[in-house]
Amino acid sequence: MPHARPRLIHRPLNTALALLLAGLSSGAGAQEILTIEEREALDLSDYRVTAPDAGYFDVAARMEELASTDNAILLQEIDDLAQGPSCQQMMAYEPITTHLRVPGYYPNPEAWELASEPLFQFEDNVSMLAGSFVASGDDYYAECLVRFLDHWAQQEALTDFYYDSLEPQAWFATESMIFAAAMAYANVRPFVEGMEEERERVEAWLNGLAHQHADIPGGEGNSCCNNHFYRRALYASMVGVLTEDDELFRFGVSAIHAALHDMTQEGAFPLEVSRGRRATHYQNYGLLYLITNMQVIARQGYDIFELEIDGHTIHDAIDFLFAILDDPAALGDYAPLEQYTGFLKDPQYFTWMEVYLERFDDPRVEDFIRRVRPLYNRSAGGYMTLYFMDPEAQQHVVLDEEKQETTAFKGLGQE
Repeated sequence: MPHARPRLIHRPLNTALALLLAGLSSGAGAQEILTIEEREALDLSDYRVTAPDAGYFDVAARMEELASTDNAILLQEIDDLAQGPSCQQMMAYEPITTHLRVPGYYPNPEAWELASEPLFQFEDNVSMLAGSFVASGDDYYAECLVRFLDHWAQQEALTDFYYDSLEPQAWFATESMIFAAAMAYANVRPFVEGMEEERERVEAWLNGLAHQHADIPGGEGNSCCNNHFYRRALYASMVGVLTEDDELFRFGVSAIHAALHDMTQEGAFPLEVSRGRRATHYQNYGLLYLITNMQVIARQGYDIFELEIDGHTIHDAIDFLFAILDDPAALGDYAPLEQYTGFLKDPQYFTWMEVYLERFDDPRVEDFIRRVRPLYNRSAGGYMTLYFMDPEAQQHVVLDEEKQETTAFKGLGQE
């Protein structure tokens, strides 16, 4: 059901800042970062919602495939999820209706983690209910998810969050909650019979949240245009599809155009590789949301994975990621060679690889992902190995802690 909303309004980057950011690009003909004003001027009118129930994968086909699989990894995932949570227990979680305020992560990780715990619980809850439905086919979990989200919708949860350019953490936190809810809901909605009033409230709530959240342009030179923009684009695409809101959907598409426009000659995302010792982490982090968003867009019938802008495609960004994983020296002057590599031990950051491998053969990606399956991300799609992995790709979990340690602390090129 379409929901009419006012036009999204953003503030453009100033010219001086745009020129400064252009210095992050390399090679002849250095490219400027696309400003918000330029982004809004993109003609994306050819993009429109064509299949509101398409979600981000073919749920019915996957459930049929899972019903006959003998793959040990998938069977374990099914076994873990098929006996899902109690709906009564899920409904006992109180919606977050108070003025949400979250401290910054890097200044105080402990305080951030404590404040974020109930937010993470929401994401785990919705992802688990959606996963339990896919694993079991039991309508109980699908209907429970609708009731759970409806309870939050009726309480107008998450609509009151603190935002300041110097303290954006509550804004950051709610963006992942929105796409966690939207992607989980996308998995179950086509299978829920009745519950029209509940579904209408949920969709109106998600649409309103998405517009309210995206109306904040973010800090100039960072959250306006970096991975947080890619995260906002993910919920914009998914909620746009669910609510047949072409404006939101095009906002989601604009992130792909911006990312490819901004990409350096080598395939780096400038605002991500400018993060010092975490440059490699953030190059991958950008891909996590861009690839997942591209999957949502592709399900609407667009060949977005082959989109080329100024000679760049998303495959160039993946090539650069593996280049700097193999040898940090490939970062050149972008960042220090002593890169933080602890993220390599955390599977949640690599769920995008399951999506990519469904569409493309890439031995580098397959070799890496084999070590970290099964993959789960509580917000960006949930149980992605369950949803996407080719049953012929891998039969058993790799338990090689020594190799994982080497990979994490020395880099792929020094194994």
